Amino acid sequence: MSLPNNYQEGAVLLINKPLTWTSFDVVRKIRNTTKAKIGHAGTLDPLATGLLICCTGKMTKKINEYQAQEKEYTGTFTLGATTPTYDLESTPENHQPVPELDKAALQAYADRFTGELQQLPPIHSAIKQNGKPIYHLARKGVDVKVEPRNITIYAFEITEVALPIVHFRVQCSTGTYIRSLAHDFGAAIGCGAHLSSLCRTRIGLFKLEDAMEVTDFIEQYKQAHQNG
Repeated sequence: MSLPNNYQEGAVLLINKPLTWTSFDVVRKIRNTTKAKIGHAGTLDPLATGLLICCTGKMTKKINEYQAQEKEYTGTFTLGATTPTYDLESTPENHQPVPELDKAALQAYADRFTGELQQLPPIHSAIKQNGKPIYHLARKGVDVKVEPRNITIYAFEITEVALPIVHFRVQCSTGTYIRSLAHDFGAAIGCGAHLSSLCRTRIGLFKLEDAMEVTDFIEQYKQAHQNG
């Protein structure tokens, strides 16, 4: 991926978000480096990695367009326990025995979640109520109610099984929470599940394989600036 010349004017950057970084960490790092106006198209949770589209300058007007496009993820569910956040940002609980299910049987469960669905987002999410992200309320023990959302799962493929770990690939509409999919998948099986790893591999026509690391971007930018 070659760097554009003028970030203040407008550019689209494909970044591979590092593990444990927030999406805003990436935005802040690029903003501090380029001094350009910047935003991103679609938040990734801290424990997720993968494609983050960052837009600078006049290209920030494209953020909503990019954010609305179909997305693809790969990752793992861990069967046999749930967590309050539906991922590993909280401690696994409600441990249950994991049934001996082969790949075909797990795929049959996955097939139940393809097509148009109504999905309940996690209460530990950035959805806002009364102007505040509901995860702030959930952490304080406030009773948070969320409304189901209409989503579409275009493909849900079980790619590998090493129980209690289940590897998957999902193509879905914007607004889909893979954490909720993990939780619902485990509930359908009857043993519970949580999201244990996640990588976003595509947004629309933009692919992770064309993205660059944040550190590489900063290094290339500094070299170009020194030479320019």
